[in-house]
Amino acid sequence: MEHAKTYLFVPGNAPHRFQHAVSCGADAVIFDLEDAVHPDEKNQARENIIQWDKNDTPVSEINCKRYIRLNKFDSVAFREDIEFLNKLNNKEKLRNNAKSRHKIVTWEIVLPKIESAEMLNDAREMINRNRLDNVNIIAIIETARGLHNAEEICAAGVERVAFGSLDFSLDIHCDQSLYALLYARSRIVLASRLADLPPPIDCVNPDFTHHDRVLADALHARSLGFSAKLCIHPSQIDAVQQAFATDRSKLDWAKQVLKAAEHSYAFQINGEMVDLPVIEQARQLLRAQNVDD
Repeated sequence: MEHAKTYLFVPGNAPHRFQHAVSCGADAVIFDLEDAVHPDEKNQARENIIQWDKNDTPVSEINCKRYIRLNKFDSVAFREDIEFLNKLNNKEKLRNNAKSRHKIVTWEIVLPKIESAEMLNDAREMINRNRLDNVNIIAIIETARGLHNAEEICAAGVERVAFGSLDFSLDIHCDQSLYALLYARSRIVLASRLADLPPPIDCVNPDFTHHDRVLADALHARSLGFSAKLCIHPSQIDAVQQAFATDRSKLDWAKQVLKAAEHSYAFQINGEMVDLPVIEQARQLLRAQNVDD
């Protein structure tokens, strides 16, 4: 099964954007209660989500996953988020108990500024309290301490991890250049692989007016091993999808490699040497796209 490539943020205090967000083509939408929402507006943002969820399009007609980004674990706002989740969860139970003994989970969780497996597990315990089953969690690594503990965070049972470059660069006093963020990005890719997670989600690009810049940034992330990207505006979706799409020529190359591999594990195609690791790369490429060998 192919994993989501585009994760679009929508501020919880902008309810007029909710319906467009879930219908604009993003693979996943993250309703934000954290950075995009002023402290004085967080309660209203929570209520906005509850009211929209009560009146939204039927789940079967929404073609994207829905997440809620909570506030930082050690904040008062996080405790208030837990109370909000319980209200949302109780409504979900009422909606679904006529069809099943177990509620249908339609909301997943994004946790910001996760710095250790212990923090993640403590947050998950509070989130899962009073639930009938566990909720999927995406952990955002966006501090020096979080990066230092990336391996244990990835191994702590998350659905996936994401990189938060803006807060990370603020924490370590670096800029947003490709070189400045290269180590952090590569470390997160490696940690995800060691934990057998899907490839991680790359950070947002604050530029939502220049398609080429977003495309170049996403292509760079893909070259490092990311397979998805956080988006802050619907205008970024096309560029990100383009960057992470597999073009026809690569699929044709992979099929050609596997056909030749039926007879030998060492050969050349188009003047390039092919051996077992390259054969496996071709196999993985086709498998990721659900294409028969």
